[in-house]
Amino acid sequence: MAKSDYRGGRRPSKNTSRKPNFQNKKAQPKPKTGNPNEIRLKRYIANAGICSRREADTYIAAGNVTVNGKVITEMGYKVKRTDDVRFDGRKLNLEKKEYILLNKPKNFITTTSDEKGRRTVMELISSASNARLLPVGRLDRNTTGLLLFTNDGDLTKKLTHPKHGVRKIYQVSLDKNLSLVDLRKIEEGLELEDGPVKVDAVSYIQGAPKKEIGIEIHSGRNRIVRRIFESLGYHVIKLDRVIFAGLTKKDLPRGHWRNLTEQEVINLGMIK
Repeated sequence: MAKSDYRGGRRPSKNTSRKPNFQNKKAQPKPKTGNPNEIRLKRYIANAGICSRREADTYIAAGNVTVNGKVITEMGYKVKRTDDVRFDGRKLNLEKKEYILLNKPKNFITTTSDEKGRRTVMELISSASNARLLPVGRLDRNTTGLLLFTNDGDLTKKLTHPKHGVRKIYQVSLDKNLSLVDLRKIEEGLELEDGPVKVDAVSYIQGAPKKEIGIEIHSGRNRIVRRIFESLGYHVIKLDRVIFAGLTKKDLPRGHWRNLTEQEVINLGMIK
């Protein structure tokens, strides 16, 4: 075997190919490019709650989407947050629409903040969403039951306008039995200090004392249910909204909230 031909030097490697040195060589992050105020059109559509990003591509290609009045069919198109983006002619809001249903307990007022430091319903849904949700209508401090929150302004307007006749049912507990005469008066309609009021239905609750009453009304006037009974000499001990726009308290304990299902949102959208 031939002697190696090295004199005090380093022994030559058997593998003469040079191995890359990975030591201390971290992958360098790619510099961010593009305008941070721009996002892809399909993401804008998805964030507005219309459909998934994949489905958005299909709608874009079909010409269903306009940006600032111009039909856009280009894949990967980017828009600014200030652009007028429309889907089938309807202007989109970048913030995804959310719908939260709360079973409100007593001693919370229906407002976003209170200068007197009283507890508000916003505390009860603080963990529900990062979106700016607002209550749809109101329940007074001592009234319990269903209260809807959303960032969908069009739906809020629809649900709070009397002309749409949104169904609201309350269970009322009185300080004494409601006479049949007074029940008939409520059925026929009453004249209150701020004008006449007509209920949709009123009845005794089956199997309960006659001071337990069910009343359906679509008026949103302030304290309207309490004032109906007070005008006839009754004091309302408890007032609980058990149905609102077809939504119920089923499986929703007092003080808890839940997201509406997709079908419930569709049903609300169908209210004329």
